[in-house]
Amino acid sequence: MIALSFENKAKLACAYGGMIWGVFWIPLRALDEAGITGPWATASFFIVPFIIILPLIICRWSWIVRGGTRLHLIGISTGAAMVFYADAFLYTEVVRAMLLYYLTPIWGTILARIFLKEKIKPVQVLAMIAGFAGMLVILGVETGTPWPKNNGDWIALASGFVWGIAMVLMRDDENCGPIEITLSYFFWGTLAAVISLMLPFGMEIPTPSMDIFIGVSPWLIPAMLIVVMPGVYAVMWGTPHLHPGVAGLLYMTEISVGAATAALLLDEPFGLREIIGIILITLAGLMEALVPFVAKLRLRNETL
Repeated sequence: MIALSFENKAKLACAYGGMIWGVFWIPLRALDEAGITGPWATASFFIVPFIIILPLIICRWSWIVRGGTRLHLIGISTGAAMVFYADAFLYTEVVRAMLLYYLTPIWGTILARIFLKEKIKPVQVLAMIAGFAGMLVILGVETGTPWPKNNGDWIALASGFVWGIAMVLMRDDENCGPIEITLSYFFWGTLAAVISLMLPFGMEIPTPSMDIFIGVSPWLIPAMLIVVMPGVYAVMWGTPHLHPGVAGLLYMTEISVGAATAALLLDEPFGLREIIGIILITLAGLMEALVPFVAKLRLRNETL
């Protein structure tokens, strides 16, 4: 009973992290309107938290050293995956970037089978079908099959695959705690974000002035402390305790929250299609818990 409760907490943490990602577009758009565009906006989401947590990195240095190579591999993969994902929106359509990134549950399931020898349950296959169906319903299928066609597509595909690797590395790791994983994520993510500023893929990205950064800091810093950093920590805490494919499905709450907040704040369409999509995605996240519960109810009814 205790183990099941702990697993459910991990699922809620990953779903919460996905929900937080679903509102990332709000501060990103605000940064864009302020003149911090493209990779600079992405870099801000790593550099600012990194500066905030730098004292904690120093205090936890012995724990970070204890984490060894695996901790740094987790930090590199998680940080790089999120930088790739954010930058993908610069070079391809938003819908295509999301569709290609959210192949993550497939990569996580396959990699877990190969490297962790974890079986692929029928309920996981059903959950993936429901999750992808909900995603396609919300995002629409008018754009056609999302095969990679340009640099942005390949970056989005790579981001999902790299995050799948990260989930496998985090799975049941006893040496790397969530605090150390979070610190490693922001350290290596900051480095990856800075490198991405040097790789514009043919696009000219204007460098914002320091005055612009100072102007947005009164709301940007609280947003990092209250929204971004707790969301990242929730993901880093919950993911190691879940099957990578299941964790990937739970992240899909990003799509539901993104669609709902965009409709609320930007008057974007929110009708039957969006409602059906959110229901399917929610069902995908709950399916692994619901199926055993329903089976127990049936067994109980049969024995009465």
